[in-house]
Amino acid sequence: MQTIRLAPHEFNANLLFNDNGLAPFFGLDSVVKQAGGSRREEFHADGEQWVARLSYQESNIVHPGSQTPQGTGFRIETIREYRIKVMRHPSEDSVGEQDFTAHVAPRWPGMKGEKGDGTRVEIPVPDGFGEGINVRVKGSNIAFERYPKLLRRAAGVLGIATRYFEDPHPYSNIQDAERYARVHSDASGPVHARDGPLAAMGHLLESDRSGYRKVVQNDDDEHGRNLPGYYHTATLDAGRVREAFPDHALPKEVKHYYAREAVSVPDDHPLAHPKIGASLQVSLLDRDESVRWRDLDRLRRELDQTVLSVLADAGLDIAPSDGHGPFVADAYFEPAVDQSGPDPIGLDLTRVEQSQESVVVRHLADGLSPVQWEAMETLVTDGGQIAPVDIADTHGRHVESVRRALREMDDLVEREYASVSLRSEYVAEMVHAAVDEARDSLERAVDATAKAMEAAERGLNETMSAFIAWAARHGVDVDDAREARMTLRFKGTVASNVGESIREGFRVWKDAGMPEQRYREAQVRFGDGSISDAWRFLNTG
Repeated sequence: MQTIRLAPHEFNANLLFNDNGLAPFFGLDSVVKQAGGSRREEFHADGEQWVARLSYQESNIVHPGSQTPQGTGFRIETIREYRIKVMRHPSEDSVGEQDFTAHVAPRWPGMKGEKGDGTRVEIPVPDGFGEGINVRVKGSNIAFERYPKLLRRAAGVLGIATRYFEDPHPYSNIQDAERYARVHSDASGPVHARDGPLAAMGHLLESDRSGYRKVVQNDDDEHGRNLPGYYHTATLDAGRVREAFPDHALPKEVKHYYAREAVSVPDDHPLAHPKIGASLQVSLLDRDESVRWRDLDRLRRELDQTVLSVLADAGLDIAPSDGHGPFVADAYFEPAVDQSGPDPIGLDLTRVEQSQESVVVRHLADGLSPVQWEAMETLVTDGGQIAPVDIADTHGRHVESVRRALREMDDLVEREYASVSLRSEYVAEMVHAAVDEARDSLERAVDATAKAMEAAERGLNETMSAFIAWAARHGVDVDDAREARMTLRFKGTVASNVGESIREGFRVWKDAGMPEQRYREAQVRFGDGSISDAWRFLNTG
């Protein structure tokens, strides 16, 4: 399937090299000393002109003495760490953001670092790695797979053997990576809409009580200026990502965001339009997990598939026939359609909501026992985990009665012997609404009974008492002043069952012997401010 080709943005990786031991580190030290502290050179790669600059910084690595614990001679008096800055030549990069820095530091087993207060800590070195270097690469707007090649070319022109950077060690790992497309502001709204794919990802989970999820919806920039969709993100751990992408294994942040300058630039400037991107979230991996350099192809595929799927779910044409469609070119993203990327996945972001909704509806339809209602009400009010014994104590029940009631609701709650919680936030929202509705229904029933009794005491006939009870039961305030048009005030908004309630009230009104025309001409007002006429609802029945 043809799709728009995404562009690389941020990238951060640790490239480890040990084929030549500490020789690369010693080589850098020698070149810096010969160059008087820094050196700048230019080179070409893939028909592009680049600039390489070598410099150094102070280090907190503790000097090993005359040799390392492995017996390698160490004749450097002062340990420094080195920076190789690689950037696209300014003549080819007017924006100046296609570059990276390679921070080079030595590694040997047992090495230590000295903190500011003088204490020493061991610097971790992977088991079996031996001696070598760690190259912390941090850059942007460069294809991920090009970093090692550009590093080798830069090292070569700076006077350092390219073989030192030939094959990254298998322990080399990726810390951050983002792929993106820039979308016209007139078309990107459905991505960050309150019912769009980013917001819907907030419900992609088996349980709100486990794992990680974060949704950010910020529509104001740093100066308080409103810009809808300014910074909207959905961050999901690996388990929750798999709810939408079953074969994905990496946690990600999916985002719709504008540049800080977006409000102040003209509409035809690329920065006036947002990026839609997906980035790796290494911090959400388990402690013993990492994204290895060998996983680079899988990482790129997952990022691309995530972005393309979100764009497609929002209704954007991801394979425009004119080659650009709703996409906007910038210095590093040129809209083009090809077959290099993965096929998007049809996101069913309402699947989890609907399945959980059906569970709640089924339980409510079947009817909850008094003990189950009490448990639900306590869980909603508590908002977290609570012990069954506490639920029992709150309502004067035997704890085994509570546990038995909870066992019958396994698809609504998560149970452990000492604690119980609602299965997800979405379930909690629906249960909360059901509990509130139950309370309102009880209050309306009590109110209806009281008003009917009051009507009887005032000598009204039984049918008129029934109308007063109807109004109380449906939460309707009736204003029937003789000199004005009758008004029926509903507390809620216009809903599908309002017509049925009005027609029921009309039947009770007629049974009370009241004039039919007065009810037909009644004005109907709702809590959201909307107004209608009773006859409209009566005629639809």
